Amino acid sequence: MSTLGDLLLPNAIIPRARWQGRKQVLSEMSAMMARALGLDAREVYEAVLERERLGSTGVGEGVAIPHARIERLKQPVGGFARLLEPADFESIDERKADLVFMLLAPTDAGAEHLRALARAARAFRQEGVRAALRQAQSSEAVLAILAPSAATDAA
Repeated sequence: MSTLGDLLLPNAIIPRARWQGRKQVLSEMSAMMARALGLDAREVYEAVLERERLGSTGVGEGVAIPHARIERLKQPVGGFARLLEPADFESIDERKADLVFMLLAPTDAGAEHLRALARAARAFRQEGVRAALRQAQSSEAVLAILAPSAATDAA
């Protein structure tokens, strides 16, 4: 199984988000990521929104992977939310997304950013991972699915 343990910020996980619509999802997730990283929420939101304008980050099967590059980051990092009300990320399969993994990377991390994006896509391509995440009721449960070694270390 593909693990996202070194990307996922444990304090940037919302297993039952009550946000409505893509813009609110992006805004709330940007704020959550900014808090976890000590960044400006508006700066993160603007960067993510700018990337969204370039094309859909909905990858299908109810998954979206919004992403952006942020100046002050040292390495790629991610946050996760499961939406109780799926949002339209204009996915190629036209399915609304309820599983959202936000990836932020340093502005100069070209190949590293793409590798992190590919790892996230591989993890969410697995039907078992998606099904387990849709059942997860806590941040700990999400961590155990996406970052099994991190969840074990925390126990």
